[in-house]
Amino acid sequence: MADRRKVSIALSSGGARGLAHIGVIEEILRRGHSIAAISGSSMGAFVGGLYAAGTMEGYKKWVLDLDKLDVFSLIDFTFSTHGFIKGEKVFDEMKKQGFIPKVNIEKLTIPLAIVAADIINNEEIVFTSGDLYNAVRASVSIPNVFTPIERPDGMLVDGGVLNPLPIKHVPKTNSDLIIAVDVNALIPYKKPKLPKIKKNDADKEQNTIDQLKAKWNELFLSDQKKSTKKDKLGYFDMLNRTIQVMQDKIIQYTIETSPPDILIQISKHAGGSFEFFKAKEFIEAGRQACALALDKNKL
Repeated sequence: MADRRKVSIALSSGGARGLAHIGVIEEILRRGHSIAAISGSSMGAFVGGLYAAGTMEGYKKWVLDLDKLDVFSLIDFTFSTHGFIKGEKVFDEMKKQGFIPKVNIEKLTIPLAIVAADIINNEEIVFTSGDLYNAVRASVSIPNVFTPIERPDGMLVDGGVLNPLPIKHVPKTNSDLIIAVDVNALIPYKKPKLPKIKKNDADKEQNTIDQLKAKWNELFLSDQKKSTKKDKLGYFDMLNRTIQVMQDKIIQYTIETSPPDILIQISKHAGGSFEFFKAKEFIEAGRQACALALDKNKL
């Protein structure tokens, strides 16, 4: 039995793929280790915030039920020049469900750093205190998709714009190890084996997922299904690919300059940034990638 360790974790941006962070956290805890501190950008900030607030398990149950087609009632489209989804409906639901409680970051039992980007002042904003909801909402504001958070002296967008893997912002503690989790890795993807379900349930689930995927693909086609030919790239695909190329270079530089003790990677080819209907697959992919990394390090 490996020694139990205190670990600090840095969780990357990555949209729906960031649900893999849930599987990573669960595997770390399953092995008897404890989490001493967390930093996160975008979806990493969201999942890290939920865990620090003690609501991650409830959110996991909720998101695994997102094959319901009424998920579209949570999308509030807008004609704003700053983004085409306000994002308020889904975050209002997060508050209604109690996933993001009314609490200040400094009051959480686990030190937490949430990264956003101020595009007016061209700087990182790192929240280690103040309202948890406001910090998370700012950190997930994907440019040109979710409307940004305006402040008197700036405008906050997705933390992944400047720091998609915020290793250097992990709060200082007496932890034994720093584990970084990158869900945007340019590595091959092997789909994880998922627990078998009854055939009738499987047929019903697949039918619902097929309907949901068809609707999602009208808006956010998965990178896996799109042509790589330049004349086939639409506006959103062009934007998404541009951000991914930029983030990959930033992450490579981050790992070189602030190397973690353990790096856990999940392929960006696992799915698109908006494919939340694949929650079960993403969470399991995170758990299996974590297990491999911890086994390699005899943890």
